[in-house]
Amino acid sequence: MLVPFILWYLIFQYKPMAGLQIAFKDYSLFKGIAESPWVGFENFIRFFESEYFIRTLTNTVLISIYGLVFGFPAPILLAILINEVKNKVFKSTVQTLTYLPHFISIVVITGIITNMLAPTNGLVNLLIERLGGEKTYFLTESEYFRTIFTSMNIWKDVGFNAIIYLAAIAGINPALYEAAKMDGANRWRQMWHVTIPGILPTIIILFLIQIGAFLEVGYEAIILLYQPSTYETADVINTYVYRAGLQGGEYEIGAAAGLFNSIVGLILVVTANKLSKKFTENSLW
Repeated sequence: MLVPFILWYLIFQYKPMAGLQIAFKDYSLFKGIAESPWVGFENFIRFFESEYFIRTLTNTVLISIYGLVFGFPAPILLAILINEVKNKVFKSTVQTLTYLPHFISIVVITGIITNMLAPTNGLVNLLIERLGGEKTYFLTESEYFRTIFTSMNIWKDVGFNAIIYLAAIAGINPALYEAAKMDGANRWRQMWHVTIPGILPTIIILFLIQIGAFLEVGYEAIILLYQPSTYETADVINTYVYRAGLQGGEYEIGAAAGLFNSIVGLILVVTANKLSKKFTENSLW
């Protein structure tokens, strides 16, 4: 049963790693990878000295921090709230409505966001106008982009990610809740002293995984939402890789930027894993 998954990883994850040598070569599409001359770290130096490096790195870090601060706790809170609901019909309805957006194509999701924020007939601007405010084309204003992007990701994934925490909550021994009740703990105290400690290992593992993907923001959605007027806050390393590598034909620069992204992610997840193992005794390995 594992063979298809192992083959998938070997073919689509490990085999393409041979192409990373492009980052160290003056790559020519006509010469191919093997015949292109080696240039060492020249492509990395060009990337670091680029006028876009500081901007893309800053935006990538800030958008990732937005995701950690606001996006990561959201499914935890939703799972805890759903667990406290006793009405099964309401509980099932909320679960269904919250996890359905996860299965919608990101192209459709960004289309919905674009229509909702449209300057003339978008729902948000119509509400603002009714309340006496002025309409704003939010997607052309750079200061709104990170908030829009983070909110969209929370809406899209909060319900699906909450399923993991609901499963962890279901695995908590009911005797712990009974003991807490006998000690006089109310629902809030039970949640704080039983539910949250019970799912803490799951929280830590998922947090470490997200730290590992710290610089891997959802660039597909960014490409669909951003425009030159919002590059100041929306342009991230992966969108730069897309523009430089695929649109500009500088494959070696794109490969260097992508490899830098991966190395930083590896360092972060190894560091976070060691700290977690030291202070909480929970870790990925």
